[in-house]
Amino acid sequence: MPTQKSKLGKVRNRVSPQEWQTRVDLAACCRLIDLYGMSDMLGNNVTARVPGESGHLLINPLGLLYDEVTASSVVKIDMDGNIVSDEPSGYGVNQAGFVIHGAMHQARQDVNCVIHTHTPAGMAVSALECGLLPVVQNSMRFGSVAYHDFNGLSLDVAEQTVLMAALGEADVMILRNHGLLAMGNSIAAAFDTIYRLELVCKVQMAVLSTDEKMRRMPEAVIEDTKAMYKKYVIPRAGLLEWPALLRKLDRTDSSYRN
Repeated sequence: MPTQKSKLGKVRNRVSPQEWQTRVDLAACCRLIDLYGMSDMLGNNVTARVPGESGHLLINPLGLLYDEVTASSVVKIDMDGNIVSDEPSGYGVNQAGFVIHGAMHQARQDVNCVIHTHTPAGMAVSALECGLLPVVQNSMRFGSVAYHDFNGLSLDVAEQTVLMAALGEADVMILRNHGLLAMGNSIAAAFDTIYRLELVCKVQMAVLSTDEKMRRMPEAVIEDTKAMYKKYVIPRAGLLEWPALLRKLDRTDSSYRN
């Protein structure tokens, strides 16, 4: 009988070149999330649309740590969370992750990748009534932040309706008392967004921990800076960074490409 390894090795020959590249990028994204300290053992998910296949998503498998994910082990599901790949990896998917991610993909057709994290800084900001504050220049990259109140574990698909309504046109969502969500029109853009969102959450918590009075910038400056980010920075998010990040991974461990 074929081994699990040999079965996974067939995946590249059974999918389109476009899907394979998306699988490689999703696996790389998982490795980078772990590399930069944003993983939570088997928790959390990264999802991406399958190019040319309406209604199908790729998701990291439940049962592998982020630094173990490979292109072949990524799982293909439909919008109801059912595994649809004809060459199954042998792993399942996180139901709670699908409920949240599925809602984001259904709400916005321009969203091709969704990343969810449970980091100390992200969870800390999610527990603050004030939410994300314009503490430093980088904080103003996030001109529109969506919020979703905690209602228990996200296991009921009925919650998707509320999540979709809350998202609006935002590219980031703070799940209250829970964690962070970042969206992008590509895996590169979504990773760039979650990386920078995590960074400003760390800065905010560091500033608040000093008990010193926080310097508040003029509202006009805040709004002008948000507009500049939206016009000049966000449209090219990840374009230059992503190839460099892949080179960084390849210098140490290129097994994500398998």
